[in-house]
Amino acid sequence: MRVSMIVWNEFLNDARVFKEAQTLRMNGVEVSVYALHKEGVTKKKQILEFDVYVFRVSRHPLDGFSFKNYIPFFKKRGEVKRDLGGSLLKIISRMWAHSILVSKLARSGADVIHAHDVNVLPTAWLAATLARVPLVYDAHEISTDREGYASFKGLVAWFERRIMPRAAGTITTTDARAKFFARAYGIERPVVLQNRPRLTAVTRNDRIRQELGLTQPWPIVLYQGGIQQGRGLPRLVEAAASVPDAYFVFIGGGRQERELYELREKLGLEDRVHFIPTVALSELPHYTASADIGVQPIENTCLNHFTTDSNKLFEYVIAGLPVVASDMPEIRKVVRQHELGLLIEPGNTKALAEAIQSLVNDPAKRATYAENAREAAQTLNWEDQEHLLVSLYRKIFDQQGNKSAKKDTA
Repeated sequence: MRVSMIVWNEFLNDARVFKEAQTLRMNGVEVSVYALHKEGVTKKKQILEFDVYVFRVSRHPLDGFSFKNYIPFFKKRGEVKRDLGGSLLKIISRMWAHSILVSKLARSGADVIHAHDVNVLPTAWLAATLARVPLVYDAHEISTDREGYASFKGLVAWFERRIMPRAAGTITTTDARAKFFARAYGIERPVVLQNRPRLTAVTRNDRIRQELGLTQPWPIVLYQGGIQQGRGLPRLVEAAASVPDAYFVFIGGGRQERELYELREKLGLEDRVHFIPTVALSELPHYTASADIGVQPIENTCLNHFTTDSNKLFEYVIAGLPVVASDMPEIRKVVRQHELGLLIEPGNTKALAEAIQSLVNDPAKRATYAENAREAAQTLNWEDQEHLLVSLYRKIFDQQGNKSAKKDTA
């Protein structure tokens, strides 16, 4: 059996998609992932571990050129026309890329087409319709109430309301999100696959301390993941000013980087607040295991945040780190059940600083939470839940087999 997956990224650090592809491959399914190509960064064709095939499509027909190179073809009478020209080109380019992806998916010979997140859902649905094969939809987020999606939420809801009930299978990341989708669109509750890492045995090390040249024996407080709005990151930098005997390290990249750098300078924290760019997925566990406290200060700015548990929480667990995390339903459920660390009110800088300080001051408490994390890691891993994905696909393949048998009989 063949499955063609589609993502709207370069498929370089998408851990969730790669794990799903691996799981299917290990169960005898041929998997291809269709993604975006970036000139000089990615290969158009690639074979990854477990023989996962990757096919990448350029974002626009003038591959290798940025928009600023060909905006001059539009009349430049003021900033407004330049902006309109750029916006128009982006729309046309995006439509072009989606049309190429539809064509490739429809002709891929897949038995199932698997969409990862809403920005490729219409594309995958159209390709599945043309190919007359089932569609699987993995809703990574609640995009109708998500940071940065306010202007698109009506369109997102329109597509999901019409397509999700037609999908042969749906997947999401937390129980709260599964309940939301079931109620919002009148569908069977999606399969829940949390964003857990595979269980990897990574020993404690000094990777961060050596790479950054940290000389003091202070604990390292780690945030890893996207540097984006609504994740409480400016508050974390501000909290660092109130926790003197600790290093604060951010691993990742995103739109809020400049703001955090400027805030660090303003507060005079250059010696204790450090930034490491996004690292390869294969290397990330080694960085995580070299920290002492994992922090997840996400804020309750939207329903998507309120219902999250996120990759980083489980990555901290696998690495055996005590955590300080925002007290929201899905996060609370994990932290309290396994006694992994301290919960704080979302958006409360003072509470965040006090919780971190309490762990910095108490090595014994850190050690207890770390031991709990190592124990929890034996169940809070990808291997413990991947059978749910396999069961979903077996059900879909069985249904397809029954349909084919009925046609042959007729």
